[in-house]
Amino acid sequence: THTGKKPYQCNQCDKAFLQNSVLITHIRTHIGEKPYQCNQCDNTFSLNCNLIQHLRTHTWKKSKQCNQCDKTFSLNGYLIRHLRTHTGEKPYQCNQCDKAFSKNNHLIRHQMTHTEEKPYQCNQCDNNFSLNCNLIQHLRTHTWKKSKQCNQCDKTFSLNGNLIRHLGTHTGKKPYQCNQCDKAFL
Repeated sequence: THTGKKPYQCNQCDKAFLQNSVLITHIRTHIGEKPYQCNQCDNTFSLNCNLIQHLRTHTWKKSKQCNQCDKTFSLNGYLIRHLRTHTGEKPYQCNQCDKAFSKNNHLIRHQMTHTEEKPYQCNQCDNNFSLNCNLIQHLRTHTWKKSKQCNQCDKTFSLNGNLIRHLGTHTGKKPYQCNQCDKAFL
């Protein structure tokens, strides 16, 4: 700390840190890893301190009310984030394209599309994923019973939605189109 040297450099951005543990925590912001899950709802967090702050929202009085709808919030920051749903404000701008987002974690996920990095590998097949949450969802496909079979090939699926998405590979139809660009998806 006296020398001012920060030997632990992030390979995704120009930030450097005094401790390796802080670098590891920082890297989660790039890859979207959120290992800390709330035991009272489905929210997950990349930092334990954010989980602790979130847990307070389950017990605190929700005294901050939106002036445009009936929703109430326990923290002013949550109210500010919610107000963006009414205003359309998107303060988180991608530094590689012109897309902007209302939430920082949406920007982080988007930035993964530019690098095409997929650091999360399934230990049961050759699939790789850019986000840990996608790997976790994928791992379920190895344990669930695959009872939904494609009527055009031998593939089977554990979820009906996956079968429907797969059927698009036979028809070539991509029913989901982005309203910002011309890309379409299965």
